[in-house]
Amino acid sequence: MARTQPHAPARVGLWGAVAIGVGGMVGGGIFAVLGLSVQIAKGGAPIAFAAAGCVALLTARSYALLSRSYPSRGGTVTFVNRAFGTGVFSGSVNVLLWLSYMVMLALYAQAFGSYAASFMSASRGVWKHVFLTAVVVIIGILNVAGASTVARVERGVVAIKVTILLLFIAVGLFGVSTSRLAPGQWSSPVSLVAGGMIIFLAYEGFELIANAAEDVEAPARTLTAAYYISVLFVIALYVLVTVVTVGSLPLASIVHARDYALAEAARPAFGSAGFTMIGIAAMLSTASAINATLYGSARMAYAIAQSKELPSALERLTWNRPLEGLFITAGATLVLANVVNLQNIATMGSAGFLIIFAVVNAAEAQTSSERGSRAWVSVAAAVACIGALVALVARSSFGAASVLAAMTALAFVIEVAFRAGSARKAKA
Repeated sequence: MARTQPHAPARVGLWGAVAIGVGGMVGGGIFAVLGLSVQIAKGGAPIAFAAAGCVALLTARSYALLSRSYPSRGGTVTFVNRAFGTGVFSGSVNVLLWLSYMVMLALYAQAFGSYAASFMSASRGVWKHVFLTAVVVIIGILNVAGASTVARVERGVVAIKVTILLLFIAVGLFGVSTSRLAPGQWSSPVSLVAGGMIIFLAYEGFELIANAAEDVEAPARTLTAAYYISVLFVIALYVLVTVVTVGSLPLASIVHARDYALAEAARPAFGSAGFTMIGIAAMLSTASAINATLYGSARMAYAIAQSKELPSALERLTWNRPLEGLFITAGATLVLANVVNLQNIATMGSAGFLIIFAVVNAAEAQTSSERGSRAWVSVAAAVACIGALVALVARSSFGAASVLAAMTALAFVIEVAFRAGSARKAKA
């Protein structure tokens, strides 16, 4: 006779779901690409962050509606497959999602390496690669061993980093020079949008709420509120952090320290202790983000393989974990983080998620008749994602645009090659 569980599984309430969304967004993006955004948007960087937040908020509506209709741990993969079937298009989008998570991991690894190396007195470029390689390898080993220590304190890390950012804002606002934020210091409108979109992946993370939809209490009410509360809170947090950063330092200083700009911006108000405080927060944050994303990406590959959109080898479980997906993801992350520069990585990641979010908005419009929602709002959200993508590509270098095109083409080639190989095996 099967043993019954003594207690029902814990359910996720509103603030638990909000914590998932905020923790996913305030992961490593703000620490990694703040300086890059300021370099592009200049004094208008707060406007750039607000613009990116508006696109995220529009997409959050589609995620809320789809999460309520199709509650599943598959999240985005489930939404795309339910709306468009499991053909080449859906498979390519889902593979692109997996590749985009690899890019995110590379971004987080670079951020960890940059902040860790900022404490070294010399050879920071070399130390950056040493540290970023070490953190990916160590966290990969923890995942293999099933002793994911960072994940056990994930909520504590979220609380620490948000508290430090709020303290940074509260103290830093008193030293802000409004002249550095004046419209005369802003970049052109296209650069403002591009500056926001190149850091769009700093808002990526709210969709993790969808992966917990099955476990949420009163999902019809809770999911919608959780998406909106988490995204609106993070928009306000990012805009205020950017106001303090731009208002506290000359533009040249931010650009010079763009890999660890947030730590440098803490110096005027907190001195060297502030630099250390933000640096440690950034390392904690990016390490936990690497752990959570590496863990989730391996399981995403497993889910895509279960949908027959990737080789069945990725469905194999070793020690009850999908380790093949983990090894591929970690290996690709190490290559990207050590070979591709920060701007190209940020462009690839942000563009990848803009494409995916445009498809998710289209998926909501495609299935809107099932729940009586307004399809035109989701269509407008998809158009906003595409418009933001165009602005990002228009402002990107030829190299960054080429890498993006290669990543998108690779997702399609992988899917087509897999299906062709599966068809040949079926005929044999």
